[in-house]
Amino acid sequence: MAGYDQAAKDAGITVLNEIGVDPGIDHLYAKQIIDRVHAEGGKIDSFTSYCGGLPAPECSNNPLGYKFSWSARGVLLAAGNNARHLENGKVIEVNSPALLSEGVRDIPIYPAFAFEGYPNRDSVPYSERYGIPEAHTVVRGTLRYKGNPAFVKSFADAGFLNDDPQDYLQADATPIAWCAVMAKLLDCGEGEEELSAAYVRKAKLTDSPDQARIVAGLKWFGLFSDAHVPQKSSLLDSLAEQLAIKLKYQDGERDMIMMQHKFHVTKADGTKEIRTSTMLEYGIPHGATAMARTVGIPCGIAVQLVLDGKITEKGVLAPLTPNLYNPIIELLEAEGIACKEELATM
Repeated sequence: MAGYDQAAKDAGITVLNEIGVDPGIDHLYAKQIIDRVHAEGGKIDSFTSYCGGLPAPECSNNPLGYKFSWSARGVLLAAGNNARHLENGKVIEVNSPALLSEGVRDIPIYPAFAFEGYPNRDSVPYSERYGIPEAHTVVRGTLRYKGNPAFVKSFADAGFLNDDPQDYLQADATPIAWCAVMAKLLDCGEGEEELSAAYVRKAKLTDSPDQARIVAGLKWFGLFSDAHVPQKSSLLDSLAEQLAIKLKYQDGERDMIMMQHKFHVTKADGTKEIRTSTMLEYGIPHGATAMARTVGIPCGIAVQLVLDGKITEKGVLAPLTPNLYNPIIELLEAEGIACKEELATM
């Protein structure tokens, strides 16, 4: 979108991007804290940020620890992304699907949660975007409940994230059972034991401590059964539809957004500290989801500020400067959505 900046200026319009939750609320609080540290004469030594849209704990009891509040296809495709980040002064590149093993680390936020996270796409430009060239580590990542990345990686290793059209998965093809699709994918017979063994081999689970859990999860999803496959053209889309059916939010269930920035800071006097900025939002049972609120409300606020003439800058913008992030934060917090800042001396 940045390529349209001059065109937007020439047209005399404001195009304010990256104003949902991630990107959006993450930018607001990251830049507010970074700018405050710099104004106090300090520097950012390390910046890490993780965010995830997840089911609330009481709604997470399924093999992926996940439910879909947005496109199942999009979630699976995102698992196929490569990633770059800055770590201890070096650019680290990890390609998919290795990202879902080599890139995964435990992310301790609150003791009540067991989270894992992995880098999300390209974090390296954020050294410049956030104005922290002094930082030796810059990571923006995806947050999941523990065990999710290993399961999703098994889908990738087994070949399930292939979005090439398959004749037998076209809408007008003869109905086909999941066990038959799995047999085609794994080049084996349709019996449950044979399918299990072939999946373990192809998904590289032979020596994995997650082997039994993942195989049990495949059965839970019905992927070894004689139930008919949702025929959506490709393996990726058929799997996405099956997961969307099995991992649908039920009436009254809550979703959750967890986000945390962590800043390692050196203050002007040389002392070091860790600052965290954490947002935990739950959906409203029988009402708006946390995903809908944290994406929609900041966007609505930004639109209103433009309409009211309080944001007048023209061009393609992101909320990375005080004239943009401060008024949005003020109105966002009036809606009950905020990051909680905490401080610890190192």
